Amino acid sequence: MSLSLLLPPEGLAELLTDWPDEPRVYERGRTEVDEAMSLDCFNELIDTGCAPPDEIAVIKAGPSNRTAFLTNGRTDPAKLRRLRGQGYTIRFGNMQRWTPAFQRISRGIQHETGYSNYMHAFLTPGGEQGLLHHWDQQMAVIVQVAGIKTWQLWKPPVTAPMREYNESFRVWREDFIPQWEAAGPDLTIDLTAGQTLLLPRGWVHNPHALAYDEPSLHLTFAIRERTPLWLAEKLLERAIEEPEFRRIITPRDVTGSALADRLRETRQALVDFLDGLDLDEVSALVRAAAMTELEYTT
Repeated sequence: MSLSLLLPPEGLAELLTDWPDEPRVYERGRTEVDEAMSLDCFNELIDTGCAPPDEIAVIKAGPSNRTAFLTNGRTDPAKLRRLRGQGYTIRFGNMQRWTPAFQRISRGIQHETGYSNYMHAFLTPGGEQGLLHHWDQQMAVIVQVAGIKTWQLWKPPVTAPMREYNESFRVWREDFIPQWEAAGPDLTIDLTAGQTLLLPRGWVHNPHALAYDEPSLHLTFAIRERTPLWLAEKLLERAIEEPEFRRIITPRDVTGSALADRLRETRQALVDFLDGLDLDEVSALVRAAAMTELEYTT
């Protein structure tokens, strides 16, 4: 199982049965995933400039920069090395798209959970910080490969963010960080090599390597949970096969007082359509979609 490369047996069981809503740390030990993206492997990607430029970001205590390492639109290894030396965090994104080992792990996770996913790798020099406080829209399985990373965590300020809904940058307030810093974190974790952190969606995190001299390398496997909204979308997908849902609504109805009537008619048509679905047949289609769709390319 791919998830068994990220978690010990007890962590894997808890993830698949409970799907924790609070952070948890597990002793993973070393697995194949540590070999697939070791510190040496990561530095080689920097030194050779072989990583796709669209999947690189550099960050230093603030927002990411997607161009500082480019020359003529291509990854410039000399610039990447210089940025690393200046204390910038180097992030290689979506490694499941361009690294065969992580593509296999990603597909394995999807077959084990029915959830699509992606993987980023972050190298932060000792004594430095990349991203600042933020929260994410999916469960993160954070695999510490080298060094130590401090994770300051705060309970979710919003309920169950997903996709674009309640993304941190969309609902951001300037007083968030001062409030969190004044209150202090709800939890602080120093994640060491060989450990894995489960970080549920919505938890605010401020990760850094400020207290340590050695570089920190961690892998974030972001796992996009399925929700009732996703099931509702799947139920509605086949409505396009019905002529009733493909007929024209005239501009007069859209802009005029008849719009409420059209909405009532459509709502009733949806109810009738859903009542007539063969759920055994739909279940097979939805299960197949869960195993194959790579939607929401955050």
